Amino acid sequence: MKEPVGKHLCSQPINPGFSQKNYPVTILLIDDRPLVGEVLRRKLGSEKDIEFFYCSNPVQAIPMALECEPTVILLDLVMPEIDGLMLLRFLRAHPKTQEIPVLVLSTEEQVSLKGEAFAAGASDYLIKFPDPIELIARIRYHSKAYINFLKQHEAYQELQLLHENLEQRVEERTKELRQTVENLQNTQTQLIHAEKMSALGQLVAGIAHEINNPLQFIAGNITHARQYTQDLLALVELYQRSKGDPGPEVKAFVQEIDWEFICEDLPNLMSSLQVGVDRIQEISNDMRNFSRMDQGRRIKVDIHEGIESSLVILQHRLKAHQIQVVKDYGNLPEIECCIGQLNQVFINLIGNAIDALEMGNSPASESGDNSGRSPDISRTPWAPRICIHTEIQNDSLVIQITDNGPGIPAEIQGRLFEPFFTTKPMGKGTGLGLSISYQIIVEKHQGLFTCNSSQGEGTEFKIVLPLHLDVTAEGGEGDSDSVTIPLQRENRDPPTSAVENWATA
Repeated sequence: MKEPVGKHLCSQPINPGFSQKNYPVTILLIDDRPLVGEVLRRKLGSEKDIEFFYCSNPVQAIPMALECEPTVILLDLVMPEIDGLMLLRFLRAHPKTQEIPVLVLSTEEQVSLKGEAFAAGASDYLIKFPDPIELIARIRYHSKAYINFLKQHEAYQELQLLHENLEQRVEERTKELRQTVENLQNTQTQLIHAEKMSALGQLVAGIAHEINNPLQFIAGNITHARQYTQDLLALVELYQRSKGDPGPEVKAFVQEIDWEFICEDLPNLMSSLQVGVDRIQEISNDMRNFSRMDQGRRIKVDIHEGIESSLVILQHRLKAHQIQVVKDYGNLPEIECCIGQLNQVFINLIGNAIDALEMGNSPASESGDNSGRSPDISRTPWAPRICIHTEIQNDSLVIQITDNGPGIPAEIQGRLFEPFFTTKPMGKGTGLGLSISYQIIVEKHQGLFTCNSSQGEGTEFKIVLPLHLDVTAEGGEGDSDSVTIPLQRENRDPPTSAVENWATA
């Protein structure tokens, strides 16, 4: 008997998607006698919704089952090439056919044979030839159960896919929320830090203002006091010439007060007072420049003034540790920048350099632990030093702040600009200085901020600022007006040696 060719289902394995699949009732008969196949075909001929496939060769049973994807398999129990029970076991062992209902057809009604069939995985046991109504009922019953199983499996896979997508979306959303929380924490900390810097600026401005009033009074009168002193000395000299030899009482008083020393030292005393007043005026100007409230606006300034103002603020720490500051300033033009923010960067970098030099000058290093210094460096007397170098390179302004401290270990250099990362002892550092400085240089001023350190040889921080900012770039103040504010600079270089004596006193 020729195997009939019916309407075949998709030959691909079941792959449930989001759309429900329609499963028709499909029968695969496996029997070595074509007559049996023809009889069953006619009995099922009146059922238009049932598709019928026939396989006369048991060897080809499993490949054909994979091709036609039946909802029910009718299997003859006795066949010459392969025993029906063995084929049933093969069907149950194959992952694509193990769930398909198998109805065993047999002429034997022995209980032991039925037991073997059910033990091998049979879904039902029928005696040839069953009543057509009963056969169709059993076929529909087992097909419906199998189709329900397929739909449940499809729904389960769909649910699994939805679950995986949901987990992925939850994970992505969690990452977004975690990043948002982290950004909010960083922003909050930066705001607190900015508020502290603002309060510091207001404090410095107030102190500078309070100092400035009496300072102006002293500065305005010291010139007249010097002139008056010179006039009085000249008058005394003229009096001595006109009177001739003074009396014994005058001679005794002149000798008592050491008149010659007063005449020689009084001009020097007035000069020293003038130097001191000039120095106080210089500090007051630096404090006012440092506390300039530019409110984030870009102004044209001399970068050197910001550096000098920062050095004045930290002068007490530099003197306390006897740190030498070497200035190698280039000829720089004024550039547009947020000078208040850059002053904050300079304070952070110079303050960190002082901390590093303080560690290098600690009792541990003095007792022989030179923080990783090479033997040649260790044998030479070590003097703490900070070098500040500025120059113009390729239409950019370069600032290098270098110290000869113990340096930074290579394994942590990559984390220097992370928020809250610090190597300082608890309570001494917040880990925000370099992070905020990085944002000010890179994001606010479109520059570069790098660190180069060798353990035992010191650390160099390099700032590269463009001479001309792109106001349309991110972080730019596109709608802000640029203004030029000259920063005062008075008596930077000591006029006389008296200044050196006063500064080191």
